[in-house]
Amino acid sequence: MNERLEEIMNWAEVEDVTYAETANPKKILGAHIIPEGLLVQSFVPTAKSIELVLGGQRYPMELVDEAGFFATLLPVEEAWNEALPAYTYHITYDNDTTEDTEDPYAFPSTYTDRDIKKYQGGIWYDIYEKMGAHPIRINGVDGVAFSVWAPNAERVSVVGDFNLWDGRRHMMQRLGDSGVFELFIPHLTPGSLYKYEIKCHHQEPFLKIDPYAFGFELRPGNASIVEDIGQFAWTDAAWQQQKAERGVAGVKEEAMSVYELHLGSFARKQQAVNEDGTTQLGSEFYNYRELAVKVADYVKQEGYTHVELMPVMEHPLDASWGYQVTGYYAPTSRYGTPEDFMYFMNYMHEAGIGVILDWVPAHFPRDSWGLAQFDGSGLYENPDPRLASHPHWGTLTFNYRKNEVSNFLIGSAMFWADRYHADGIRMDAVASMLYLDYGRQGEDAPRNIYGGNENLDAVEFLKHLNSQFHKRFPGTLLIAEESTAWPNITGDVEQDGLGFDLKWNMGFMNDFLSYMGTDPFFRKGSYNQLTFSMIYNYSEDFMLVLSHDEVVHGKGSMLGKMPGETFEEKAQNLRAAYGYFWTHPGKKLLFMGQDFAQYDEWSENQELEWNLLEYPVHEGVQDFVRDLNAVYRTHPALWQQDYVTDGFEWINCSYQEESMVMFVRKTDKPEETILVVSNFDNVAHPKFRVGVPFMCSAKPLISSDDKKYGGSGAVKRTAHKAVKADWDERDYAVDLEIPAMSTTIYQLTPCAEPAPKATEAKKAAAKKTAAKKTVTKKAGSEEKAALVSPKKTTRKRTTVPKQMTEAKAAAAQAVEAAKADSKKPAAKSTGTKAAVQRKSVQKAALDQKLTKRRKG
Repeated sequence: MNERLEEIMNWAEVEDVTYAETANPKKILGAHIIPEGLLVQSFVPTAKSIELVLGGQRYPMELVDEAGFFATLLPVEEAWNEALPAYTYHITYDNDTTEDTEDPYAFPSTYTDRDIKKYQGGIWYDIYEKMGAHPIRINGVDGVAFSVWAPNAERVSVVGDFNLWDGRRHMMQRLGDSGVFELFIPHLTPGSLYKYEIKCHHQEPFLKIDPYAFGFELRPGNASIVEDIGQFAWTDAAWQQQKAERGVAGVKEEAMSVYELHLGSFARKQQAVNEDGTTQLGSEFYNYRELAVKVADYVKQEGYTHVELMPVMEHPLDASWGYQVTGYYAPTSRYGTPEDFMYFMNYMHEAGIGVILDWVPAHFPRDSWGLAQFDGSGLYENPDPRLASHPHWGTLTFNYRKNEVSNFLIGSAMFWADRYHADGIRMDAVASMLYLDYGRQGEDAPRNIYGGNENLDAVEFLKHLNSQFHKRFPGTLLIAEESTAWPNITGDVEQDGLGFDLKWNMGFMNDFLSYMGTDPFFRKGSYNQLTFSMIYNYSEDFMLVLSHDEVVHGKGSMLGKMPGETFEEKAQNLRAAYGYFWTHPGKKLLFMGQDFAQYDEWSENQELEWNLLEYPVHEGVQDFVRDLNAVYRTHPALWQQDYVTDGFEWINCSYQEESMVMFVRKTDKPEETILVVSNFDNVAHPKFRVGVPFMCSAKPLISSDDKKYGGSGAVKRTAHKAVKADWDERDYAVDLEIPAMSTTIYQLTPCAEPAPKATEAKKAAAKKTAAKKTVTKKAGSEEKAALVSPKKTTRKRTTVPKQMTEAKAAAAQAVEAAKADSKKPAAKSTGTKAAVQRKSVQKAALDQKLTKRRKG
């Protein structure tokens, strides 16, 4: 060895490098100007020789440590005092292959001091722009910039298929006391597999995935994949702009019928088999691009407005359905690449379908290669041992108090709205986040500093996330799956709410399914389960859900829950239930397979039982749901005022013995009023009188009892004219056919009251006069009496129709006048009253005309 070189080298630091125990490799590796000259040092295990290529010259580097540490000392040129010279290495390996490459330790950091401060403060919301693996160009050189947070690590290295998975080759540089490690590896390309090798004091090195990775291997593999997610050509700019302009307030005033699905079992292939008899991993799944066409076609055909995807974030276990996430920034590789998933999202938007993504900030799995004990310490876990483990799922809970952990989750939520254009984020298991004693009730249950059971850190996290999310993505919904009575879930953060836009109505779901699961003979004893939801309906902005959770684990499918001895009877119950569900205030969500009454519980391991549609009973349910969606979408009363008390009115919710309810859904326009009549008993009610809010005609829009759905067809598509009658505490009523076990939806159209007929007194007087004339002329012949009688009858028959014709004409004019008036703007609070007043004036005018005609 060159004696001079030996004297100036720091051998303690060289040993840190060769033993791979340094967090500061740039201090020794690379080019450094020292008093003796330009010292260039490189550590490349398995290298046989290295030449430094500088200024067109090659300088052999000396092997100073047999582990693969090379060094050379060159005289310093004056220009190098301003900036270090650019150089490369020509490396010859022990297998005689060669490589020309730049020095990874010659490139500057991609982080600024501001970046680090924002991260440590938990406010770097687009952290995914730096953290993770990013194909970029630095100083004209293409490569990949890696960075990861591991403050407890003694050393972190990037390992992968590009460096023999050798943790000595690409040790990362620690950025001060931030705990962030970074390294730029030149010439690395997308598609490369990688992990982080982490070494802690007194521990053997271990491998971890990249928490911020954009892609992963197909399970059971778990390596992270370098992905370039900035190359996809989106074509949904108009959709995105419209979403931002209307905001979530506008979205909540629109129809929302959501089809919840699991991509891996919506449609599934026959698994391919290799020549050796083994199955091809992943061959059973369709690609995101294939699924885009299948899903969009079906969803549009059936009339849904949105889809909600069970978690597409990468997860190791199929049986978790995606709810035990390991890749919070990566769509699962089961169905393709990140770009394939972008195609799926773009295709949905092109088809006019919104996409809501399930997201899990409540817990994460214990897999040794994942987030658990990430840097040898509980980095992401709650530090309280009583809270670190989730009691129901055996998973780990997040430490929301730690800014970097909070930032990791907030960045993830924003990432899916930003990079994948998600239209909604539905947060799973929010209740388990809000309560310290969730699943841990008892005397030793954890308490906060005030002695309560509220998880104050989680509350602050949710408020932080939701408030900042709405600022960046004003048209993207935030939906909470929260199963308790925690107040103000959908309230504004400024008013001490949590800031969600919608909350799943778990209370309605539990009560309604319990009610529908009861035999009709006994439902009268559970009537409050049918009506109780309206007591608290306006305490939050609710979404009604019949989700995947209700058709698994022995609970039975929706059809299976229904009473009945035959499939036909069960389907009759189910159709009636869906009719009520779709018309109750709140946005709607139905899990896949339940719209055609799949009988078996859902399984993630098999495709939906599409073959059931060959049978009329299943086809009938599907047809009903399709038509129900059409009625729902095209009638604003069913969605425009979901969260306004003026949008709903009970007509009668006291028919406990009959198991019936009647209500109306309304807008500011009386002509858009919808009447809903549900009968959950096996007894039909012909000509049943129902109160209505104004004089109108009631025309059926859809009935679950229609013959085409498998019903009796008792409800005819003819309009029913209301009558003036004091009924259901209203001034008008209509007589309707109410089939057994049915829900029927009527359109109420305002109309003028019928023309008044001759009074009973006048009729009686006319009869008395006719009788008197008959007695007076009794002496006449029978033939004369016979001739007189027809004459009077004829006169009567010609006079009355003439009066009635004029009455009908006057009524028609009144209706036209009402229609014209309805187009005029009117105050919300007086619209119905004004309409009633107009009808009174029209009725008075009509009475006056008829009186004059009779006198004439």
